[in-house]
Amino acid sequence: MMSFLRNCIASLILLAASSQSVMAAGAEHNPYPVGLKLVQYEDASRMAWAGNKARPLSTAIWYPAQAGAVEKYWNVAIFKAGRNAIDAPMLHTAGKMPLILLSHGTGGSAASIAWFAESLAAHGYIVAAVNHHGNTAYEEHTRLEGFVVWWDRPHDLSVLIDKLLADPAIGPGIDTQRIAVAGFSIGGYTALASVGGRISYTQWQEFCGKYATNPNCTFPPEAKFSHEDLQTLLKENQRVKAEIARSGADYSDSRIKAAYAMAPVMGRVVTKDSMAAIKVPVRIVVGAADDQAIPEFNAQVYAANIAGSSLLTLPAVSHYAFLAECNMLGKLAARQVCVDPARFERSAIHQQVAADARKFFEDKLR
Repeated sequence: MMSFLRNCIASLILLAASSQSVMAAGAEHNPYPVGLKLVQYEDASRMAWAGNKARPLSTAIWYPAQAGAVEKYWNVAIFKAGRNAIDAPMLHTAGKMPLILLSHGTGGSAASIAWFAESLAAHGYIVAAVNHHGNTAYEEHTRLEGFVVWWDRPHDLSVLIDKLLADPAIGPGIDTQRIAVAGFSIGGYTALASVGGRISYTQWQEFCGKYATNPNCTFPPEAKFSHEDLQTLLKENQRVKAEIARSGADYSDSRIKAAYAMAPVMGRVVTKDSMAAIKVPVRIVVGAADDQAIPEFNAQVYAANIAGSSLLTLPAVSHYAFLAECNMLGKLAARQVCVDPARFERSAIHQQVAADARKFFEDKLR
């Protein structure tokens, strides 16, 4: 079933405009209408997991659009991915704007966290979310390598900064002194690795030796690979072996000035020394009922070891509440991802987290 959903997202995301319904710009009294561009960058320094092509960096970019832009509802496969004006002219009268890089969760996509990007863009930010190659529902097929080698995701974001600054349609609007990062789940780890968090593969193995059923040690529900597939890859794939050998590398980017991590994972895999060395402001948000990024092993560990960081724990909130709201297809076909406990509304959680993120970035990106 998840394979079906991945294929739906991959086929629909670039054609999403055709399923949009028109709405007036500036609804809900946001300061700016939201524009959206879907661009296809590449990282020529790395190869794709299959074939001889450069690593793709398919990216969604949200931004404040000029007055009069007509926003439309954006439905992407199982998700209600907010509203935007595709390819609307960017607002330039506000001067240079802060840039927020955004990293999705395992097997997810930029569209799955569009609510976060849209809220920031409506308040004067440029937000760019890359679909991490091999580990994204945006692509027609996910790759086991993309699920196994997740520590190189921060490099996608560093290359993305380069691409955005060089893009004549986007670069002139970016304030290079106000660049930050945000992410959800493994994207939350990505955000923290982008400002200095470094993993220890040995530490991960030791942790999983004690906590074999911990979600940090197993494939998430959206990864449809067998244990045999994993063992074969680790034994035979030389490129994956090479990536494991350099898994502890420093992937931080000094251009990134703050990090906002939603339900981050791998808290017991990132070294305490590297967390202690993080100097930029960090905000961590997690649901108390999260059974995928269990706070005790993740958010609380990061908060305890990153000096000056702050932690917001949302009562009764589960892991997938950070994903976009789902349409009827999602609620019927992907209940674990789409159906929340009766005690809260996903839209209300999104509004609370978005407001918290805006305040954090307003305070820290001055």
